[in-house]
Amino acid sequence: MPRTRHTAAFALITVAALTLTACGSGDPATAPAGAGSAVRGKTPKTDVVSSVKKNEAAAKLLPAAVRTSGTLTLASSVGAPPGAFYEEDGKTLAGADIDFADAVARALGLRLKREVASFEAILPALGSGKYDVGTGNFGVTDERRRTIDFVTYINDGQGFAVRDDSDLKKVTDLTQLCGLTVGTAAGTTFEATLEENRHRCGDAGEKPYEIRTYADQAAVWSSLQQGRSDVLMSTINGLRYAVTQLDGLRFLNEYKRLDVGFAFKKGTPLAPAFQAAVNGLVADGTYDRILRKWGTTKSAIAASRISPPEIR
Repeated sequence: MPRTRHTAAFALITVAALTLTACGSGDPATAPAGAGSAVRGKTPKTDVVSSVKKNEAAAKLLPAAVRTSGTLTLASSVGAPPGAFYEEDGKTLAGADIDFADAVARALGLRLKREVASFEAILPALGSGKYDVGTGNFGVTDERRRTIDFVTYINDGQGFAVRDDSDLKKVTDLTQLCGLTVGTAAGTTFEATLEENRHRCGDAGEKPYEIRTYADQAAVWSSLQQGRSDVLMSTINGLRYAVTQLDGLRFLNEYKRLDVGFAFKKGTPLAPAFQAAVNGLVADGTYDRILRKWGTTKSAIAASRISPPEIR
């Protein structure tokens, strides 16, 4: 990739991060368990939403009060392609998460009142009733299922990226990271996984890896490029996308797959309707068109599920 394109790409990351901080709920917005970079060239403009028809059977599953109001408040964690990000104008939202939410809303005959919020703020806010639903590449874990209901719509997960000069070839066990500095986004499953397993280095008589967390994706990626981190842990889809946009980086490998879903307050009556709407999009081909648009066909699911067990 020419240096001029790299420079422009990295500048866009910084602009996006600043925009997120300004538009968030008071906390710095982080990319949703994601690995962001920049948009190379033009954002895909294929319209995969406007043709979605109302799914009457799914809509009938909505609570009567929701059918009457016709609106839901959705909190979006916005950070990086291909999940959810701001286009170069700093105002227009794009990404697979945006398309999935908009398509489901059309299928249910609802209007979304979308608010941008920081990744770590959304799940607690669902519990308090501030939002009806949240998106942010939220991986379905057993711990989260204790307080949150999920309706799955994609499968993503955890992976690693390094600089081209790294000796790492593949990480199949976190003890391979002993003595290294690992960068990741704050408040994510990646941070939790790293923290939970850090003791294993000491148990094996090796120096523990250092975990460096960042509140935006510009900082995460600059930490790797500038040598402050030796390896990054983030989403599989986000990492695969980012390394095509930034110089001197390579995707290492997938580490663990996770189902990803719309997030709701525990016990929500909205889950059956959302599940039926997602499955309707799978049946009519809209689901596949969204995945193809964003280059994430390897993350397809056969059918939506409500709060399935964590993938082990």
